[in-house]
Amino acid sequence: MTEQKTPPVVLVDGSSYLFRAYHALPPLITSKNQPTGAIKGVIAMIRRLDQDYPGSKVVVVFDAKGKTFRHDLYEEYKANRPPMPDDLAVQIEPIHQMVKAMGLPLLIVSGVEADDVIGTLANEATHKGIDVVVSTGDKDMAQLVSEHVTLINTMTNTPMDREGVKEKFGVTPEQIIDYLALVGDKVDNIPGVNKCGPKTAVKWLQTYDNIDNLLEHAGEIKGKIGEYLREAVDILPLSRELATIKMDVELAFCLEDLQEREQNDAELLELFREHELRGWTAELETKASNVPSVSENHVAEDDSNRAPAPVEKRYSVITDQEELDEWVARLKKSELFAFDTETTSLRYMNAEVVGVSFAIEPGEAAYVPFGHDYMGAPEQLDREQVLAQLKPLLEDPKQKKVGQNLKYDKNVLANHGICLNGIAEDTMVESYVLNSVSSRHNMDSLARTYLGEETITFESIAGKGAKQLTFNQLDLEQAGPYAAEDADITLRLHQAIRPQLAKVGKLQSVYEDIDLPLIPVLSRMEQRGTLINASTLRQHSQELAERMAELEKDAHEVAGENFNLASPKQLQAIFYEKMGLPVIKKTPKGAPSTAEPVLQELAHEHELPRLILEHRSLSKLKSTYTDTLPELIHHRTGRVHTSYHQAVTATGRLSSSEPNLQNIPIRTEQGRRIRQAFIAEKGYKLLAADYSQIELRIMAHLSGDKGLLTAFANGEDIHKATAAEVFGVTLDEVSSDQRRSAKAINFGLIYGMSAFGLARQLDVGRKVAQQYIDLYFERYPGVLQYMDNIRKQAHDDGFVETLFGRRLYLPEINARNKQLQQAAERTAINAPMQGTAADIIKLAMIDVESWLLAEHPDTARMTMQVHDELILEVKEDAVDEIREGLIQRMSGAVTLAVPLLVEAGLGDNWDQAH
Repeated sequence: MTEQKTPPVVLVDGSSYLFRAYHALPPLITSKNQPTGAIKGVIAMIRRLDQDYPGSKVVVVFDAKGKTFRHDLYEEYKANRPPMPDDLAVQIEPIHQMVKAMGLPLLIVSGVEADDVIGTLANEATHKGIDVVVSTGDKDMAQLVSEHVTLINTMTNTPMDREGVKEKFGVTPEQIIDYLALVGDKVDNIPGVNKCGPKTAVKWLQTYDNIDNLLEHAGEIKGKIGEYLREAVDILPLSRELATIKMDVELAFCLEDLQEREQNDAELLELFREHELRGWTAELETKASNVPSVSENHVAEDDSNRAPAPVEKRYSVITDQEELDEWVARLKKSELFAFDTETTSLRYMNAEVVGVSFAIEPGEAAYVPFGHDYMGAPEQLDREQVLAQLKPLLEDPKQKKVGQNLKYDKNVLANHGICLNGIAEDTMVESYVLNSVSSRHNMDSLARTYLGEETITFESIAGKGAKQLTFNQLDLEQAGPYAAEDADITLRLHQAIRPQLAKVGKLQSVYEDIDLPLIPVLSRMEQRGTLINASTLRQHSQELAERMAELEKDAHEVAGENFNLASPKQLQAIFYEKMGLPVIKKTPKGAPSTAEPVLQELAHEHELPRLILEHRSLSKLKSTYTDTLPELIHHRTGRVHTSYHQAVTATGRLSSSEPNLQNIPIRTEQGRRIRQAFIAEKGYKLLAADYSQIELRIMAHLSGDKGLLTAFANGEDIHKATAAEVFGVTLDEVSSDQRRSAKAINFGLIYGMSAFGLARQLDVGRKVAQQYIDLYFERYPGVLQYMDNIRKQAHDDGFVETLFGRRLYLPEINARNKQLQQAAERTAINAPMQGTAADIIKLAMIDVESWLLAEHPDTARMTMQVHDELILEVKEDAVDEIREGLIQRMSGAVTLAVPLLVEAGLGDNWDQAH
């Protein structure tokens, strides 16, 4: 009978994974604004180890607080490390509590590091003939690898034995300490040899075996690196000692003492609930026979918010007409089904549908392929016949569908002559409305957050980079489960997220009345596209290139030498070494900065920074717009089709890409030139309507300040009125400079600007700027009261809301780091205004689109939305009627305590209309 091998002891380097999980995962937070990303990452890793090493003793080791013996050896040890982020520090204790509740030994030994405790236990196990697996992401641990000790990086599932160490580092485990000592470590502040990188260290150790032999032959090492080695002779022994993991820590226990206890399900369940780890909560709830009741007044803990219990997955790939008929019959009878397309491209105008997937019940989903065309692909149903069969179902507005970013699916189906209707739910939008900042809103992240599941990633079946396959090239054995899972996960996400919207303030209304009905509006705008004049842009590009060449020549003359204007190193040498310009700010590595804010400050007094700034500005315009926009003209429509994103910004504003319409500058002549290339179709005009000073008007409404309310009610120029109040003059006496200053104050304060920021913007002293702010608040005390109240509310609640109830959570509002806290306070002041403005224009878009489709389908069409502006393409003979109706609907989108003023312009191009 063969003797059964004893399972290895698993030693977990908890501190290593703590930082890696924190930086690797999106910044997850609970509904109480408690960060949980590191908690989730570390505990998921430990749970995985428990599964991967059944029967093994799992011991978790963390660093203790305070200094270690290495600080006694070298006072500067780890001196370069920044303090632990506040939102990571608060996650350590919950991790410790969960590890204990899981019944695992938790070790924290003062005076040494987790590495030393692990090294000592690994050494003990080796002497006792017990195999050890060290779970870590720390390269230093490679020195422990031996016949009995291997490493496993659980985050990447990468094992490392002796051969693995040689392959990764180029040296043996026995040489790792000397390797680390030679290379040094900037993070831990281990000195090393100046300019000695990994390649040099490997070369030396392969030649001389160890540091002692290397130092005996130090005189043979030629060049500058040889000088550096000889300079390091005295420091290398210390570096080696700092890099050496202790194997003989005096511990009050031995391996046999470290016994796993039975998992405390009740305690672990409470911890999982408290930190809203829904998937794991669901597992324990199904396991428990008697689950304690939970608070009804906290949405993240009530029954509707618990992640669904694990489900059995039944996925099928449909290549048989009879089976498809059965599914279509079931879909028609369903109250709601999940729907997803698989396509050849992420660019919706170019994408062709390769297959579609459905789910009606959790765990049961089907994929219908019809466009997989790789060599050897099995026979599939005919695409045209499948789409013709599905068309009535997909176009029926009464047949409710749920999807993840259904706007994309609506657009690609339009390429096949299908108009997707019945968009009843969208999980991406549900997640975004529920909490815009808790996680990313893609399916993989949402499945992890709300279902506790890891999904099949596209990269895992299609590859990455230039060699990545498109979906039609994928083998059906891989494509089928991936596509079916998309529909299944979508349905289950909807069931997990949607009930929560009804439990949190007015979020259900925000979702149902604003963000959800906006989906088809945006889809139609994207499909319409906008017309641009490519020849105008190419001419502009040529002019920009000529001007950039002039600027480069001028810069070379001012500097007295030729240099690369885009090289920070060369700029640093010319600015600070040659010209002796003042150093305003340094980079994190201590070099004088040449970043844009620094150049802007230097440009007040010096010619060269001004030339560099103008060159950078024109280069960005050229690469981003004048060169790129003509390339984005679609071959089929002759138009540019942007993508509007509903789930990106924190405040509710839309963003766009390819092209990014939001960032085209409007205050510069060159930016206006780009807008001139956006043109109307022949026989049409562009009509651009935007809200005038909408955020200030919202501030007046929210603050109820009598001065602001009166000024807006009387139709006064608000900046002039503010100038008159602050500078103590009549409206007629306000100078242009005073109005400019008042405008900076008005907009600066709603963005939470400090006296320092205002002083820089107005180019006045800080005391003068503070006087302006003080005078402003004296004249408008309601604004000051509002700001004080909203700050307090943010600190108390952890979030702020728009007028319509959209929430922005502020995870750093109570951070111990004052800079983070102050930034969150500035956001708290501005977000209700910016978010309310975003909600208002969304409501206006929904109303305007409905009106145009019903009454003017062939006369006018909405083509673009940028910040507070809507752009329509209107037939020339209908301009007056459409302009009047547009202003009426935009100004009537909401009733505020002050009138909403809408200004509309007309032109053959966007610049003229704006």
